Amino acid sequence: MTTAMPELLTVPEVMARLRFSRSKVYDLIRSKRLASFTEGRCRRIPESALREYIRAQLEGGS
Repeated sequence: MTTAMPELLTVPEVMARLRFSRSKVYDLIRSKRLASFTEGRCRRIPESALREYIRAQLEGGS
């Protein structure tokens, strides 16, 4: 039985989905509002983290 791997997004992909600037995405990452990890020089954001950020924004109204 195989388990599906979560989709990992790049910063430019997150920028496109949220229509945010690069600096805004990195601000979210730095402030721990958007979970991510780095492997070598590659920053990746799990799609589930992006969904969680959007859900929190909708619930918080900010």
